[in-house]
Amino acid sequence: MIDFFIKVKQQEAQHLPFVIFKKPNKKKLIGFFQKNDHLYFAENFKERGFVFAPFEGSQMILIPKEESVKWETRMPLYDASLNSGIDRDNDENPLEKARFEALVQKGIDAISQGVFNKVVLSREEIVSVPNFDLVKVFKKLIENYPTGFCYCWFHPKIGLWMGATPERLLKANKDRFYTMALAGTKIGDDVENAIWNQKEKEEQQIVTDFILENLKNITSEIAISSPYTLQAGNLLHIITDIEGVINKQSNLNQVVEVLHPTPAVCGLPKKVAKDFILTHEGYDRSYYTGFLGELNVKEFDKHRAKSDLYVNLRCMQIKEKQAHLYIGCGITKDSNPEKEWNESVNKAQTMKKVL
Repeated sequence: MIDFFIKVKQQEAQHLPFVIFKKPNKKKLIGFFQKNDHLYFAENFKERGFVFAPFEGSQMILIPKEESVKWETRMPLYDASLNSGIDRDNDENPLEKARFEALVQKGIDAISQGVFNKVVLSREEIVSVPNFDLVKVFKKLIENYPTGFCYCWFHPKIGLWMGATPERLLKANKDRFYTMALAGTKIGDDVENAIWNQKEKEEQQIVTDFILENLKNITSEIAISSPYTLQAGNLLHIITDIEGVINKQSNLNQVVEVLHPTPAVCGLPKKVAKDFILTHEGYDRSYYTGFLGELNVKEFDKHRAKSDLYVNLRCMQIKEKQAHLYIGCGITKDSNPEKEWNESVNKAQTMKKVL
């Protein structure tokens, strides 16, 4: 275990690219440690390695399997009682609150005018982290969010990103794939007794319908589950599982193009919602609401290559002793600007809790 994190520290000190991650509900840590500082890109989804893609644009960064050393180890023991969350009553910014509520109102007005059915609007919050320690924060992340995909990704030419995302974009094995429709958020940990209102159910159904409609021309089979509640840290979400088989005329790249960006991070119809985001949000999302994960990587002791990609939510970028947190909310015709602000404050605690 010590060796794994010594390797991380060495890689960081040498300014060499790496990614370490833990999959949902797993006890194994995996690391890809690149042997040089070259910037590689994934272009056709036939490459092998770990991909890191932005919300907007086609520059998907790759830590190639062939240019990296892969390490695996068991999760460390960590005392979660050492955590101390940030007091949310002391960190509310009135100017940012007013700005974000005005942005949400613009989104609601556009929905009322028939521009789109849903839009996901986000904000950036910057927190000072003068004593940031990558390994300590990552250990807190994996301990606090066992049901999420937890990662720390670094490239000297791009920067350092960390997160604990609850949303899988896609899992694929040859021509079979699995994805999910995720929407709706509330504070809590009681999965069995979670009650969702009409606005949240509608938001989730919009996401499910969009994915099914857009996958039908590139799949030969498709099946879905009933909606259910998923816990991610101190938050609950509504999920529908979707499984299918890619038809012989299509490929994995086309499936990703349909799914990314998902309605859960962009809106519907996707193009007009995305244009609204790029015009009105007022900052560059960069890799927030992009996607990341293993691309065509063979699992230990198995011969088939698998891809396992996640949406980059509940994440932060660390630069110049500051943590840039990114928080988004799904806006529909029934949204309330103040409630959406409060939801964004709750979501921000995901990352603040581990800093």
